[in-house]
Amino acid sequence: MHYELSPPVSESEVRKLRVNDTVTLIGTLYGIRDATLIHMFDRGRATRFDLSGHAVIHTAPNVKKVAPSAEYPSGYAPVCVGTTTSERMERFTRPLMRQCGVRLVIGKGGLREDSLAAFRELGGAYLAIIGGAAALETTWIEAIEDVDLDDLNPESLWQFRVRGFGPLLVAMDSHGASLYSQVREAARERRAEVLRRLGVR
Repeated sequence: MHYELSPPVSESEVRKLRVNDTVTLIGTLYGIRDATLIHMFDRGRATRFDLSGHAVIHTAPNVKKVAPSAEYPSGYAPVCVGTTTSERMERFTRPLMRQCGVRLVIGKGGLREDSLAAFRELGGAYLAIIGGAAALETTWIEAIEDVDLDDLNPESLWQFRVRGFGPLLVAMDSHGASLYSQVREAARERRAEVLRRLGVR
């Protein structure tokens, strides 16, 4: 199934998503990265943004400072907005969901078991982007509407306005399914079969 979502989204909307579905986002998307999360959850810094029901993407965009205008309301223009590897931000998935109400996490490479459990318990999903798609992703961003915690630039908390952001692959869902676990299990089975055929014990 393919879903077109305009965050904020409800728990019931997110729980409809299943692994291998695809999602396209329209509207607001928030950009976060390691420093953003460390300052929010380890150092107790608050954001003025309401992230409840929203999607966040693991990124630290390449931007340029410009004069604020209707086209560039935040005073920043996106140059290249790529996605970074998610796994090192694993420990922040649960607090993002529990404390901030985030529903969707976008990244590459997947997350681990605690994130999968958080998605199941709290109602969330992980949407995957393949590596090397930064130039394409940037075309999906209409504007950088606002920015918070900007002393951390480029690992600020970015508010993007997006249109047709995707399709993104649902790689982890709220029902305990993970595409990464499925791939690992299939690889183990294939390895075991090859070793069996070779007579290796």
